[in-house]
Amino acid sequence: MTAKKFWSWLAVFVAVVYFILPLAATFEFSLRMRRGTYSFDAYRSVFSDERFASTFSYSVVMALITIAIGALLIVPTAYWVRLRMPYLRPVVEFVTLLPLVVPAIVIIFGYLRLYNSSSWLPLTNTDTGANALLIFGFMTMSLPYMYRAVDTAMRTIDVAVLTEAAESLGASWPTILFKCIFPNVLTGVLSGAFITFAIAVGEYTMPSLLNRPAFGPYLALIGANRAYEPPALAMIAFAMTWISIILINITTRLQKGAAGAR
Repeated sequence: MTAKKFWSWLAVFVAVVYFILPLAATFEFSLRMRRGTYSFDAYRSVFSDERFASTFSYSVVMALITIAIGALLIVPTAYWVRLRMPYLRPVVEFVTLLPLVVPAIVIIFGYLRLYNSSSWLPLTNTDTGANALLIFGFMTMSLPYMYRAVDTAMRTIDVAVLTEAAESLGASWPTILFKCIFPNVLTGVLSGAFITFAIAVGEYTMPSLLNRPAFGPYLALIGANRAYEPPALAMIAFAMTWISIILINITTRLQKGAAGAR
């Protein structure tokens, strides 16, 4: 075995020990709810809990709304900056990177300070207002990932040529955006959407401080009061993350295949 192969296999071994073994140990412990044998009792307990269904469905709905609004905001912004205002690109990139350095707890405390019951716009007084603040918070946290994914996808197409061709055929700006730009950056939109979904479903700080019945606070509550259900929930969350990654790869390959066929 050459030195290069040795170090490659050593890196693989270290990765397996560091990543796979803790995951396997977590899965093994989640099967020990019934003494003396392995079973899926912890998973059955989780899925039979009404709070699991209600909190998970709530977080999924909030995530889908966040993805829809985020895509409608990010795609036109990235398109307009690339087409008409490239001098604003450094400013937009700086703004979209801010959520990476500003903690979620700072963002949500800012929302609570601005929109509490004594402010000019008391959004925290109603469930609808609190849900809107939560969606805004999710959008802020996912901004770096959504914008980067869309901007990277937009680099692979000639925005100016597509726009000129559509305008020469009499297309309006909404038609250009939704029939020319969106289909060509679908991979980036979906990549950002899956990351946004993972962030929204697993977020704890924002929904807990806004007192929203989300999945993240439910995970923390179960982890503080149960023994075997938390690792089962951790495995479920891990599976959701990997499903999102697989879907990103599938959509990327499908779009590359479609582009190659054209």
